[in-house]
Amino acid sequence: MLLAAAAWIAWEAWHWPDVAAVGRRPPQTTAFIERWRTRERTAGRSGRVDRAWVAAPAIAPSLKLAVLVAEDVNFFSHRGFDTGEIREALSKALGEGELPRGASTISQQLARNLWLSPSRDPLRKLREAVLTWQLERTLGKRRILELYLNVVEFGPGVWGVESASRRYFGKPAAEVSDDEAALLAASLPKPSTWHPGSTSKAYRRHAEAVRRRMDKAQFLRRLL
Repeated sequence: MLLAAAAWIAWEAWHWPDVAAVGRRPPQTTAFIERWRTRERTAGRSGRVDRAWVAAPAIAPSLKLAVLVAEDVNFFSHRGFDTGEIREALSKALGEGELPRGASTISQQLARNLWLSPSRDPLRKLREAVLTWQLERTLGKRRILELYLNVVEFGPGVWGVESASRRYFGKPAAEVSDDEAALLAASLPKPSTWHPGSTSKAYRRHAEAVRRRMDKAQFLRRLL
């Protein structure tokens, strides 16, 4: 058992991502993009990825704010893990008799998108926790947010805020309005079906809720 454990640790160390590298240059791809591309090609489709990198200053503050209030309003005050949100998710899960869901911070989501999978197995969760810890201690908050905004999915095959802004609104990410920003941020929980081109009533209600939260969280703009 000790030999097996040592072998597993050695294998993990050998294949462990270079977290510092994404602080110096944009990632060429991500685990989630490659997973999506493989699934598309297996289904006989092209697997073409709509993605364009854009630096943080070229992203509208309203879009950054919308994503923060939609996904992680405490982003600038935690160290990678929002204990308050975790407690709330656990309490809700216990009350409903289900496994806990949600409560992932932007840093956790970034680690998952870049290097892992959507799986909920304990080993994946452990890797995510370690990578989140490394991201928070290696990169600044603004760099983490910049990376996140450039790699997450905003619709089928649409990755990052620049591609999403141009796809759905015909304009760069620097020019989206508050209402458009809310629509983009609201797509993050279910990008395959929730996006500005969707007619889902649940999605529209979520977008309206994000827009209201933006008005209440204007204090975050000074941190962006």
